[in-house]
Amino acid sequence: PNYNGGTCLINSVQSVQLCLYLLKHGASVNARDIQNKTALHYAIQEHRLETTKLLLDHGADPHARSRYNDDALQTACLKGASQIFVYLIDCISYRPERLADAYELLGSTYLDEQNDVQMALLHWQFALELRLDYSVNGKPLPKTPVIPRRAAFGFAQEFSTKQELRIISLDLDAMRIQSLLICERILGQNHKDTLFRLMYRGASYADDLRYQRCIDLWKRALEIRVEKDTVLYSDTCFTAQALVRLFIDLNEKSFELMENSEPLFSDVLDIFLMLTDKLSYCRKLLEIRPVYKRQQESFDRVLKCITHLIYLLVKTGKSEEQKGKVPQFIHKLVVENPRSATTGDSLLHLCVSRLNTIKSTYFTDDSQLIFPNMSVIRLLLDCGAPVNARNESCSTPLHVAANPYNFQAPLVKLLLDYGAHLDQPNKAGESPYVLISANPYNNIPLINYSSLKCMAASIVCKHGIHYKGQIPKTLETFTSLHEE
Repeated sequence: PNYNGGTCLINSVQSVQLCLYLLKHGASVNARDIQNKTALHYAIQEHRLETTKLLLDHGADPHARSRYNDDALQTACLKGASQIFVYLIDCISYRPERLADAYELLGSTYLDEQNDVQMALLHWQFALELRLDYSVNGKPLPKTPVIPRRAAFGFAQEFSTKQELRIISLDLDAMRIQSLLICERILGQNHKDTLFRLMYRGASYADDLRYQRCIDLWKRALEIRVEKDTVLYSDTCFTAQALVRLFIDLNEKSFELMENSEPLFSDVLDIFLMLTDKLSYCRKLLEIRPVYKRQQESFDRVLKCITHLIYLLVKTGKSEEQKGKVPQFIHKLVVENPRSATTGDSLLHLCVSRLNTIKSTYFTDDSQLIFPNMSVIRLLLDCGAPVNARNESCSTPLHVAANPYNFQAPLVKLLLDYGAHLDQPNKAGESPYVLISANPYNNIPLINYSSLKCMAASIVCKHGIHYKGQIPKTLETFTSLHEE
């Protein structure tokens, strides 16, 4: 097998002759790759009817399940391989419930992948007739498992009668929601195709300027991903970035999302709580060796998303109740003191930097520049964010704010007013004092923020004077802050 576990037979499904040759020479027809797929799965994926027939004739197991729990019939439905679908149901005996599910799933694929409304309705009609033909005690075969009504789908339920299907057929939007309901019921909420179709349908709503529908579906996708994979998983991060970037664009470009802004605030708060719920737990996981760089990067991107959500909470909170909630949640987050995995930056470090931007593949234009943002920084400081926190390079938020590309005099003054140290050096030996005083745009009288205590501590550290055990413990801690 190759790197992905693909056998010669798996890699030969495009050629019936080559597959026949390999099978005659002892190739294992049911060998699996790292996704637990067999050659039959790949033949169906690529719509190779003749190869599918050959593999089945040589003992391929049509009931073999991939890591996503797809067997031959389900794969044919998901890939829209209608000829193979017909061949499978003709050659293999399936229970009526399974056949009905398969027709419904294939109809969903016609709608979502090919935008073929008529074929979708035709297959849903076949499924409905099957359920009615095999009624038990006058009741059609049930659709199992029962999916609870969800806000993301407008609390809709799947059709169960011809009349309901007829009504749905007149409303393309209702059909699309039916398709999502069918996918979640048959495939399960964690299946990659369920999640892909949620994201795809959300994106299509955004393209049609129906932003709230997009937000509802992407929120549902994020909820599933956070529960299933945590924020360390790249797809969770991808979904969070797409949502936050949409929020930012809606806010900055003043799109008319809804007449009442309260749902938008509640959406932002929901996403904030989703991402911060187990943030500390995930950060601790990153301390276990070996550390995976991709997981570190995902965590850091999610942390950037959280800072942007704080900004959005400040911007979208209109009522006194909403404004009162924000500091409570921010204080709780500040107490946890989340730090970026790669650089050790605190929330305050991130919020004073212009480099804190959100990128998403769903949006092609330039990233919106939100930070440095005074409102967010003041909120963090009021909620107890440590103003002299140091990152991996021993830089404080004031170091970052004092850099020429971040410099804003009011921002620097705000940090100083909250007790930021001017003479605290980083690993490179740079102090904020030097950076600020060298900036031509600086108009802050730095002498007002320089204390005799700080100057003395700096001199002690600069000249390597032994002080531990010679001064009170409280002063030892203070003096150590001035070491490089």
